[in-house]
Amino acid sequence: MPDPQYNSHNKEEYPPMHTAEHIINQAMCRLFDTGRSINAHVERKKSRLDFHTTQPMGDKEAQLLEEEVNRIILQDLPVTYLTTTRQEAEQYDVDLSRIPHDSSEAVRIVQVGDYDTCLCIGSHVAHTQQIGRVEIYSNAYDPERARWRIRYRLYESDPTFDE
Repeated sequence: MPDPQYNSHNKEEYPPMHTAEHIINQAMCRLFDTGRSINAHVERKKSRLDFHTTQPMGDKEAQLLEEEVNRIILQDLPVTYLTTTRQEAEQYDVDLSRIPHDSSEAVRIVQVGDYDTCLCIGSHVAHTQQIGRVEIYSNAYDPERARWRIRYRLYESDPTFDE
């Protein structure tokens, strides 16, 4: 495949925080069967994710999620990339529905070890221990919207990303 042409990206992510988002999303899928986040605001110092769920969620679930995410981070999984076509990406069980119809044919799949696989053009760490430790410092369940919002931050991230 010639050099891929991706759609332009609207943001410069902080790689440890962005990779943590991938792990949190997969942990939510595995622990609570929510699917990936429906809304994300990922920043260097703190981030927020919203998940659709009719199951009331609270501190107990936040603690379980935090423990699972940090367990995965400590495994020091490699973060790898695969550039492929949309058609070939179907074999990786990734959600292609969010790709605009007028976007490029090339897509990039990001894999966090064998734990998470998804489409992404963002910046990531090379291996999960560079993330540091995730702390979910607040959560709120909104039954009217069937939405659980978590807010998280990182501690002890690899300092090379701060340069």
